Amino acid sequence: MIRVAVYGAAGRMGAHVLEALERAADTTLSAAVDRADHPRQGQALSGGVQLSADVEAALDGSDVVIDFSLPDASLALLQSAQLRKVPLVTATTGFTPDQLAQIRSATRTLPIVMAPNFSLGVYALLELVSRAVQLLPDYEIEVLELHHSAKVDAPSGTALRIAEAAAAARARKLEDVAVYHREGNTGPRDPDAIGIQTLRAGSSAGEHTVFIAGQGERLELTHRAQSRDGFALGAVRAARWVVGKPAGLYGMRDVIES
Repeated sequence: MIRVAVYGAAGRMGAHVLEALERAADTTLSAAVDRADHPRQGQALSGGVQLSADVEAALDGSDVVIDFSLPDASLALLQSAQLRKVPLVTATTGFTPDQLAQIRSATRTLPIVMAPNFSLGVYALLELVSRAVQLLPDYEIEVLELHHSAKVDAPSGTALRIAEAAAAARARKLEDVAVYHREGNTGPRDPDAIGIQTLRAGSSAGEHTVFIAGQGERLELTHRAQSRDGFALGAVRAARWVVGKPAGLYGMRDVIES
């Protein structure tokens, strides 16, 4: 049995990860961790495992840790995981460039699976977007994403990853072509631009649509998450996969295609 600690266990995604671990035949929940001031501290969550704020104790008894939290909390977890050489699976988004640099540095000594979205469907969407953009080199690209009202970062990490895939398919860097805001007299659209627009409303677990538009026609590729179960199942799959892997930075392509 693979012993899995869940960091951010009392959050929206944490609950779905706990359920996914219960259903898996070869994994077991070893620790459930969340912030010290969480009102559910000390309560039993899954299989009698109590919610705790003791990261070090959680990692000491685990083979891998799944992280669904916030950037600052993820960086604190990363330090503890490095000291104890516990592989990390993180779906946290909203990192600053400096924080991303710290994560990349840690992969010299620790295996880390990092993805903005662990859904298998989103992975397929990324592949389809890359191929479509290559087949339609003169078409314009826009990315639209919708998430629930409580999501704190924008655009979503998944929207950025989609836009990065589209830019890479045309041998460009996203930072050179991304457009995040349009208002007033913007002038004609730059044909090389990749627009990324954000919606926040209701309770959507995540919807992403890529518009690839040419003269007289438009291709739309859409992924809609009907629940968070797909994210949780992908994260558990990644946790199972990364145990025993050499140090390095991995993504869902590595998990799915290896």
